[in-house]
Amino acid sequence: MRTAWRRKRQPPPSGPAAAADNAAVTTVAAPLSLADALDAVLPQTQCTRCGYPDCRAYAEAMACGEADIDRCPPGGAEGIVRLSDITGRAVKPLAPERGAEGPRALAVIDEAWCIGCTLCIKACPVDCIVGASKRMHTVIDAQCTGCELCVPACPVDCITMVPVTGDRTGWAAWSAADADAARGRYDFHRFRVDRAARENDERLAAKAAAKLADLPAHTQHTDPAVIERKRAVIEAALARARARQAPSAEPKKDAPE
Repeated sequence: MRTAWRRKRQPPPSGPAAAADNAAVTTVAAPLSLADALDAVLPQTQCTRCGYPDCRAYAEAMACGEADIDRCPPGGAEGIVRLSDITGRAVKPLAPERGAEGPRALAVIDEAWCIGCTLCIKACPVDCIVGASKRMHTVIDAQCTGCELCVPACPVDCITMVPVTGDRTGWAAWSAADADAARGRYDFHRFRVDRAARENDERLAAKAAAKLADLPAHTQHTDPAVIERKRAVIEAALARARARQAPSAEPKKDAPE
């Protein structure tokens, strides 16, 4: 039987108080989109082996018919069956060019070789690597999704992937609770990165605006023509920064819970 992805209709409010406050109003939960349903059954490792930047992007590609259901090695054969149930597409083997289904693996850092470059920290989509610049890094095992993105990021090859689930592979080595937790950490990772980029842009823009307000005092040049050319360069840079921010000029979102 094909899996349904629509949420149940909620019953209308009942009781005298509810009737008085919500007369003739029926609350109906919004149905899940096809992309939402597909994303809900992906393992959320954010490994990018499907060829998309994250699990959500892959779900959207499947929903619009751009991608097939055979591109997720972490989900394995069981994952393909789940995607088939939702889409109605035929079950097929995992696409070999996307990798092979295997046991869940954890990233392990050889602390004796770690140089504290922080590149693996930046590569991790779920923020499960902790450390500081020029200090030893370590992986929080319980939060590692086994995405392997930290491995190529390491310039001294001190990260290895160690299988930890024995013969269990795919969804037999990964639970729905694991996927939900990984999704939450990835959502916060994206929020944190976007916030840091926005704050950095705002800081640089404020610094440029301060210089622009009194440019003669912030330059060693005395030639008015040179100062005006410098002013034009700064104004153009500020205009580009405002243009970059314009598409996302929406209320700032709270951090994911």
